[in-house]
Amino acid sequence: MKSTLGFYGGVGSVTGANFLLDTGKLAILVDCGLVQGEKFAPEINAVPFVYDPTNIDVLMVTHAHADHIGRIAKLVKDGFAGVIYSTAPTMALANVMLRDALKVMAYEHERYGNEMLYDATDVDAALELWKAVDYHETVTFSDDVSFYYSDAGHILGSGMVHLTRGERTIVFTGDIGNVPQPLLSAPEIPKDYDYLVMESVYGDRLHEQVAERTALLAHYIEQTQKKNGTLIIPAFSLERTQGMLFEINNLIESGTLLTIPVFLDSPLAIAVTDIYRQFTHYLSPVIQKQISDGDDIFDFSGLSFTRTMKESHEIESVKGAKIIIAGSGMSHGGRIRYHEQTYLGDANATVLLVGYQAAGSLGRLLQDGAKKVTIDGQLIRLRAEIAQIQGYSGHADRDQLIHLVSEGCNKAKQIFVTMGEERSSLFLTQRLRDYLGAPAIVPNLNDEVEIDF
Repeated sequence: MKSTLGFYGGVGSVTGANFLLDTGKLAILVDCGLVQGEKFAPEINAVPFVYDPTNIDVLMVTHAHADHIGRIAKLVKDGFAGVIYSTAPTMALANVMLRDALKVMAYEHERYGNEMLYDATDVDAALELWKAVDYHETVTFSDDVSFYYSDAGHILGSGMVHLTRGERTIVFTGDIGNVPQPLLSAPEIPKDYDYLVMESVYGDRLHEQVAERTALLAHYIEQTQKKNGTLIIPAFSLERTQGMLFEINNLIESGTLLTIPVFLDSPLAIAVTDIYRQFTHYLSPVIQKQISDGDDIFDFSGLSFTRTMKESHEIESVKGAKIIIAGSGMSHGGRIRYHEQTYLGDANATVLLVGYQAAGSLGRLLQDGAKKVTIDGQLIRLRAEIAQIQGYSGHADRDQLIHLVSEGCNKAKQIFVTMGEERSSLFLTQRLRDYLGAPAIVPNLNDEVEIDF
């Protein structure tokens, strides 16, 4: 049996995941994400799909980050009418993520003239096509194809897609979680596959701060309290924010830290946190026990949710030490840019980066040591400290990725290394070849490869 595997996004880049498996009778798309962070991302996202959306039968969604779901509503607008599958948390999260992205798009359309990819009716139509399944719940399609999800340990409800046809199996990892995560269990290791399509965001790097990340967070908070300053955390609204709230909750409730005003300044992150409360059974067993013992892990003394722009702007008037957690995580949009305009020139302020910063994003400029930046037309000379904790990354690092492959690649015919910057993907590919003898390659954008599936 021969099938074609197409790489239409998420190649040579961390973002924009979009893969198509075509058996000849069944066309299965895995993820349909936005390209993010790049200078020409709006133009890239507006380009028509390489394939005809009307010919796609099924869309499998690995998780609800925008770079994996952000073009689904456009896919529907352009004619897709098949079935969309994900776990229940992913479906719930996608609802709020897609609607929030629509607001951002409308703003950028009005301000910069960027094309609107879809509208609210397209989001509604996509959700009408959506079906939720549990981990390890097998679904059977036509042409002798079946699938199930295993836990990817990346964000709430994230899943690796296991597709089987006859005796052949192909696994799409989506994004693979870092170990350990504050809230989630470790990723399940896929085994006995014939083909693997895997991520490589940190394929050339190690997360050296995982063991001490909580201590480092406490250090920066204590430093902020001593300086009577402001700690700004550009946080990804989905998973990273909830992990940070959990960590701060434990530091304050244990008495390790004195109470400090903490502002969660992101309507999207607030909505996502509500979904985390709804699906606590997808969290790790340790966290489930902490919750069942009576601890609301997303509520502690000093925490405020700022839902309106008026409340957001009033944060500046709060005297003394404070923490502001706001989106977006790469500082390329959202309320964080207002706070960075306000505090980047303040020597008593600290900007704490806790996630991946894509090339071309404001966050990447800060990470790379820029002395001055321009935010919405305003030139700012940096006096604030720029700090980083790598241990909070939601992605597996180089050694974790190698371990994941080593445990299950005994019969692999091909491993496709994707979803990483070119340097990272190539480095990981060479390591997999050298250390494991694994048949790993880096595909090119729009490659179409024939596989035995």
